[in-house]
Amino acid sequence: MQIHLISVGNRMPSWVKAGYDEYAKRLPRECELLLKEIAPGVRNKNCDIAKLIKEEGVRMNAAIPVGIHVVALEVAGKSWTTPELADALKRWLESGKNIALVVGGPEGLADSVKSRAGELWSLSALTFPHPLVRIIVAEQLYRAWSILHNHPYHR
Repeated sequence: MQIHLISVGNRMPSWVKAGYDEYAKRLPRECELLLKEIAPGVRNKNCDIAKLIKEEGVRMNAAIPVGIHVVALEVAGKSWTTPELADALKRWLESGKNIALVVGGPEGLADSVKSRAGELWSLSALTFPHPLVRIIVAEQLYRAWSILHNHPYHR
């Protein structure tokens, strides 16, 4: 199974790439984590935010592979414990379908992307910087995988 982490944002600081890569490389081929960056719209004081979100949604929808199970990271989504994420990962693995985890820009996901989601997942009620979300997601997926395989990392 491939897990596509599709996230608005590019040109991340080196510490973000290093953190994400550290956990992504730990995942085995059965849970391969692939990052797809979506170019954000240009934000300035006179920009049309609704238009930017819609345009980001068009680019994000184009990046989501056909026939994939989409999980949107949304504040209004279901908050999972780490064992519940492990259960979700097990369910995804057993489904035989690839997964797309979609992360919006600073103002969130376009409605067109949310409507494709089969699940909504909330990392936290807190607001995280979008670059940090990549690292958190990668680490939590590795932790969930380690639980499923009785790997000592989770201890």
